[in-house]
Order: sequence, then structure tokens, then C-alpha cells
Amino acid sequence: MNQTEETAPPGDYRLLLPDGWFRILLEPDQRNKSIDALVERQFRGIDNAPHLKEDLRRDLRRRAAKAHRSGGIELYLSLQEVGPFTIPASLLVTLAPLRHPEPLPLEALAQRFAAEGEGSVSIEELRTGPAVRIRRLMPQAGDEEGTESTHNSLSVEYHLPVPRTTAFLLLTFSTPLEAIADAMAGLFDAIADSLTWTEWPTT
Repeated sequence: MNQTEETAPPGDYRLLLPDGWFRILLEPDQRNKSIDALVERQFRGIDNAPHLKEDLRRDLRRRAAKAHRSGGIELYLSLQEVGPFTIPASLLVTLAPLRHPEPLPLEALAQRFAAEGEGSVSIEELRTGPAVRIRRLMPQAGDEEGTESTHNSLSVEYHLPVPRTTAFLLLTFSTPLEAIADAMAGLFDAIADSLTWTEWPTT
């Protein structure tokens, strides 16, 4: 029996991101092409820094491979500029299937995260429906070996139930800009709220 639109899970999703965010596809047969395009963009017009260029390429490949092993689908990196500064931030999109015959209630998921001390946990209403939101401040390693952290990075997670499945789509935002954490969290919230589900194409 063919699944109808009322019973079939969505075929994909769409996100609206600000100008200056670059998408890296994490599938092994696609990630290197995405990374090479990003590296070439970043070093356009710079011919005297081959070592820095290769260091960036290796670091991005390492991060992409690690994200894919964790179930990552796409990695977005902020190259957004304000004056002479680039706003550092990232978004990792992960598909997290659950081993349950029935969807896990959001209240139960939120309570579990709260009990584990996972930061500020809430259930937010997005245009796609309710989702669990977790906001954390995470200590950063010191700049030199043996030094203690002097600042935190901001992490905002959204756990969105995938319609008509027991899976969750996880949006993990991160930025080291603790000084403007509230403004960055507002940006992350707006991106999460832009997500829409798309259906499988009809034949």
C-alpha cells in the first residue's frame, strides 16, 4: 500500500539562513567538494599562505568526518561579516532516529534533559510545531596549554520531532561570542523557526 501525504514522513526540510552562511554536505562523496569550495572562497586572492590554506582544509575535513559519524547531515559555518569582523558560528543538522515504537513525548524528553543538568531546557512553539530547546554556556579551553578557560561558548539545541516518525531532527548551534550571547541566541532561534518540512515529489 502506498503511503498517502497524511501518513508518509516528510521527504526533506528547508532552512533560511542569513547571507554569509556556507553549507558543507557531510556525505563522504560530497563533503570534500563542499570543503574545497569553502577553502577557495576564504583564500580568494591570497596566494602566499599555502600552509594556512591546507591547515583549514584538514581541520574542516576532520570536523566534517566527526559530524557525519555522529549522524550529521549538513554543517553550516558562518562567514557573515560585520565591518572588518567575521561572526563565528556554526549549525550542525543531525537526524536522530529513536528505538521506540511510538514517538517520544516532548515533555518526557525535556524532563530527561533537565534532570541531567543540560542547561536551560524549555519547550518552544515553532512554525513546524513544538520542539525541545536547550541553551548552554560551555567552558572553552585556554589559549595556551595549562591555562584555565576565561570564557564560554554558547550552544543552543533544538530537538524537532520529524512528522509521522519516531525520529528527531537536531539543530545544534554554537558560537564563541559569549559577550553577545543573547543576540546570537535570538539569531539561532529565528533560524530554527524558519524550518519547514517538504514532501516527497510526486510522480
